[in-house]
This record gives sequence, C-alpha cells and structure tokens, in this order.
Amino acid sequence: MLATVNAATLHGVCGHPVRVEVHVANGLPAFTVVGLPDASCREARDRVRAALVSSGLSWPARRITVNLAPTGIPKAGSVLDLAMAVGLLVACEEIEPESILDLAFLGELGLDGSIRPIPGVLPLVDAVEASGVVVAPGNQPEAALVTTQRVLGVGDLRTLVRALRHEAPWPTSVEAPVRAEPVEGPDLSDVRGQRVARFALEVAAAGAHHILLVGPPGSGKSMLARRLPGILPDLDPVDALEATRVRSAAGEDLPPGGLDLRPPWRAPHHGSSAAALVGGGSRTMRPGEVSLAHGGVLFLDELGEFAPTVLDMLRQPLEDGTVRVSRAGGSAEYPARVLLVAAMNPCPCGGSAAPGGCRCLAVVRARYVRRVSGPLLDRFDLRVGVHRPDPSDLLSGGAGESTSEVASRIRQARQRATDRGVRANSELSSRALEAAAPLQPPAVRRLEAELHAGRLSARGLQRVRSVALTMSDLSGRDVPLGPDLVDTALGLRIDPFRSEGFDVR
Repeated sequence: MLATVNAATLHGVCGHPVRVEVHVANGLPAFTVVGLPDASCREARDRVRAALVSSGLSWPARRITVNLAPTGIPKAGSVLDLAMAVGLLVACEEIEPESILDLAFLGELGLDGSIRPIPGVLPLVDAVEASGVVVAPGNQPEAALVTTQRVLGVGDLRTLVRALRHEAPWPTSVEAPVRAEPVEGPDLSDVRGQRVARFALEVAAAGAHHILLVGPPGSGKSMLARRLPGILPDLDPVDALEATRVRSAAGEDLPPGGLDLRPPWRAPHHGSSAAALVGGGSRTMRPGEVSLAHGGVLFLDELGEFAPTVLDMLRQPLEDGTVRVSRAGGSAEYPARVLLVAAMNPCPCGGSAAPGGCRCLAVVRARYVRRVSGPLLDRFDLRVGVHRPDPSDLLSGGAGESTSEVASRIRQARQRATDRGVRANSELSSRALEAAAPLQPPAVRRLEAELHAGRLSARGLQRVRSVALTMSDLSGRDVPLGPDLVDTALGLRIDPFRSEGFDVR
C-alpha cells in the first residue's frame, strides 16, 4: 500500500513543500528513509515507532520505505515525524486516504505520542501545498500568522487519529494573535550634550545610513546607539512578516502577539564567528545576526575587537541587502537589509591624542585601526568622532529632545523617500539619485575637489549625495542641493581616527 502526505522542510529561511511517500510491502521488517535526509531525520524511524506503540496503534512487521520528495532538497530535523506517522497509518489502512486530502502535517513526535513544537513553523506553513495544516499546540499561534491556511493544533497522535477517523471533532482553529503593546525603550532625552553625534544619529535613522562612532570610553557611543531603534519608524506588515520569518527559522521565541512591527535590535559579541554573524553552518543552514536584524539595527560594539575576516564578510550583505551562503551540501539566501551602527575606541587603551592621554605605541595603534579595512570603512555613510561631554552639560545641562520629537521628523523624512519609491534614501539607485538630488554648481565644484584629492571614492560620492538629500528632507528644504548641505555631509564622513590626531592610515 502507498500513501502520500503533504509536509514541508526548511532551507535557510524559506520553506519548501515536501511530499512524504510511504510504501509498505511484504519482506523482512525494515524502515528506510530516502530523499536526502540528515541524521536527525533518519532517526525518525525510532520516534515514529515508539509514538505509534505508545498511542495504542499497531506497528507493521513489514518492509517500510519512506521517500521524501523532491529528492534534490536536503531535509533536516524532526519536522517530518508527524507526516511519516500519518503516512504509515494510511498505508496500513488504519486511516482512510480521503481524510488527509488537502491537509499538511508538521511536527516532532515524542516517544509518548505527543506532538511537539518545531522551529521555523511560520515559513513552513507558508510553503505547504494544502488549505489546512496540523501543528503542535505550541506552534498554533505562530502558524496562524499565515492566514492562507486553516491551522489545527493537536497535542498528541491519539487525538489526531480519532479526528481523522471522524470519531472526535477537530480542535477549534485559532485566529492570528493580537499584537502586544511595544515596550518603551530608553529615551534620547537622557543624552546630555553630544550635539553633532545626536544629529548624525538622526540623519542615520532618517536615511538608513550606516554610522560609525569613534571615541574614548564613557563618551556615550553605546548610549546613543541603544536609543536608535526608538526613533526608527514601524515596519510595514510585509517587512514585519519577513523579519518574523527569519526569527522563526532561527528557532527564536517570537514576541508576545507574534508579529512585531518594531525594528529588531541585535548586538552580537565581538567574539562572534563568521557563521554566527552572517549565517551558515556545517550541517544545518541557519541565519546569522545580520539576518536576524533584518529591517532593524545591527550594533557592533567594540568594532576593533572583531576579527577582520569576520568584519569583511559584511561588505557584500551591506551592499546588496542579502546574504548568500554556499556550502558543499547546498546554498541558501537570507535577507539582510540592516542599519549598521558600530562603535569603537580610537586606540586599544581608549585614551585621547592629547599628550599623555594615550599609552599605546604607534605600531599598536596602527594595527588596531587597520582591523577595520578600507572597503568596510567606505560603506559607513557617517563617521563621527564622539568626545566626552562637557561637564556643564552633565551637571547642569537641560534634557535634549525626546525620542518622540525626533521620531516625528524622521517619519516625515521617510515619507518623502517613500514618495520617491524607496523606504529610505540609502536605497536610491545612482540614476534615481541623479533625478532626486540635483546639485547647485558650487556643490558640484566642492565634490569635484574631493574626488581629485582622492578623499572620496565613487561609492563615497553617491553616499555623500544621499546623506545631503536626507538632511534636506529633515529640514523640509527643496532641491537642488546647496554647498552647505554637501559640506555638512562631507564633515560627517571624515576619518575619525585622523580627527582624533591618530594619523595611522
């Protein structure tokens, strides 16, 4: 007897439909799984057998062959356990084939017959070729975010078999969970002084421009960076669903309510490996931190302590907005459209360039700064030196603008970018930027001087122009862009190490 059951498997952050074909025939008792299963998928034979016996169902002493089609896609994990068990019951005529038509089954089986939650259920449910899907109760709220399928949560195999035999009603399907109220983060009004750094942070948020903050310890670099998500606008439903899909594929817990419209915030440790930062893995492809921050902020604190080879792997994702990971066993593509914020000290000891302020030898400073390669540094649209605030600002200075006030201006600037057909000005192509940001003749001459002097690359020219357009949007001005905006954009793109007095490049 042959049975076919609908299911899906996870590859990267995308689900792929799978047909689980179960064939039961006479011969020596055996259970064989074919179709590129990994070790954990092949071990399903033991889980399925124990689950059936524990549920009071018979186990056939016959030759069982399970084919996972299409065979060209690797299958990993325990997501296909439930589909194999249902297919075996249909092949053994314990369940009528008509009862599983237009249904898909996703779940891991416990030895006691329980159906357990699986990671990545959101992209899996989105990929199945059926109008209804059976999952574990713990996966039901997340699966309900995909509204094209009817989601059925079943807790154990015995209950599922009774429902398929029409001996008991199906559990009630659930609606997509209601989004929880966002938790208030730190407010920008807590930052005293730092007028230039605050302005650069606002420009970065308004135009999605990558920003590097360089300054001594205690100057407020991390404090500024952690207030950036609060001034970013909400994600639209499409981007929010994509960001949630990445978190689901990584096996992370979703926020209360499932779909979170606030931009994600990720701050990996400087000892993170390349696979942890950009994704991949030796056996199972997994999204990295740059993908988990998709649509939000990736904060790299202590940038100079990251391995240079790991940092350089960010160059392509920052340019394209995607990560393409290739391994001998296959390849995967992850979304990676992030706002990169990095912070580092000007030297290992964190001192200043004033006499006696730095204890590092010149060769040590040079080695530290060169850990950030020139091509990566060129991808930072804003490079700002952050100095320790003035004592008067700390002791008697009033509070600065609040997060809500700055966020209001950023929403207006983002709306002008939306009218141009992009989410933010940093996404404008060269041709679109030419049309959206014409330059006044003095501004053209200023940029020509920087190009002839070798202080600006072709990429840098486009970034400076984009930053100037963002500042114009924030102030409500119209184009063409004047030399004052271009000079300010160039001033926010200086080499912060030379500005600190460390001429080591």
